[in-house]
Amino acid sequence: MSDNNLTIAIVGATGAVGAVALDLLADRAYPAERIITMASSRSAGKKIPYLDTELIVIEATPDSFEGVDVAFISASADVSRALAPEAVKRGALVIDDGSAFRMDPDVPLVVPEVNGADLEWHKGIVSIPNCTTTPLAMSLAALGQANSVKRVTVATYQAVSGTGAAAVRELDEQAGDLLAGRPVNPREYPHQIAFNVLPQVDDFAEDGYTGEEHKMINETRKILHNAEIAISPTCVRVPVPVTHSESVQVEFDAPMSRDEATRLLSEFPGITVVDDPQASVYPMPAQASGEDEVFVGRIRKDASHPNGLALWIACDNLRKGAALNALQIMDEAVRRGCIKPSR
Repeated sequence: MSDNNLTIAIVGATGAVGAVALDLLADRAYPAERIITMASSRSAGKKIPYLDTELIVIEATPDSFEGVDVAFISASADVSRALAPEAVKRGALVIDDGSAFRMDPDVPLVVPEVNGADLEWHKGIVSIPNCTTTPLAMSLAALGQANSVKRVTVATYQAVSGTGAAAVRELDEQAGDLLAGRPVNPREYPHQIAFNVLPQVDDFAEDGYTGEEHKMINETRKILHNAEIAISPTCVRVPVPVTHSESVQVEFDAPMSRDEATRLLSEFPGITVVDDPQASVYPMPAQASGEDEVFVGRIRKDASHPNGLALWIACDNLRKGAALNALQIMDEAVRRGCIKPSR
């Protein structure tokens, strides 16, 4: 079965990730008659421009998935829990962008470049990792080919689009208000986000880490099939519309040179090394936004540990962090002949 013969449903088609998924399908000239756009009842009837036509949004209900081969769900965890099993019952492969199933032992959590083989044991649902986990897992997988990873410390710099379209609008509004000397009224975040950084992404747990930070720990271990990696994240929201960045320190079993790390990262599919710091060349959101790759730079020996390396990552959170990864999972499932749920 080829990709273009698949009927694809996009649940959350009016959201930020759904919009990017449609853009990516348009880049492939994917047939409009093979795409079903779904959302809540509030958005039913909306028209979304696509190639030279329009797609009409329908309400996502269990019966909406009749005849669907692949259902890409980018909605709340509650919506995923309610609709994903119904789509599977009707024969669809569900690729879920939310947190509902990521840590379910019966659900593969997949980055195709890292653990595409996990698709072969899916039972109808496949999860996409959190948008901060994907670039980290890819970078660690690349480096871990030659040297076992023992410990990771990571600080993220997360764009507001990770919260949703409303947060992007709020950033724009607050920036305008502050520049005009007007007070701001935070809605999406506990504090103003314009001209500010918030060391909180998600709610805090009793151990002082946030839910987002726990996601990075647990999901990275699951994707890499390594429950022993010690990971300590600090997730920070920054006033950037699109593209998450990460500062990463990695401790290995043995020393690794900068040259070897650069080679491993450069050769890994989906990673592009951008690393000439003397010329002020390194990954940045301004360049990474709208691109498909994970960009890595500032690769250097960690001054605090003989077996350590430090690096900097930038990755479009709406593309490789979500929509692109979903389409690549679909491609990989087709390639492996496991597009239909295993029975």
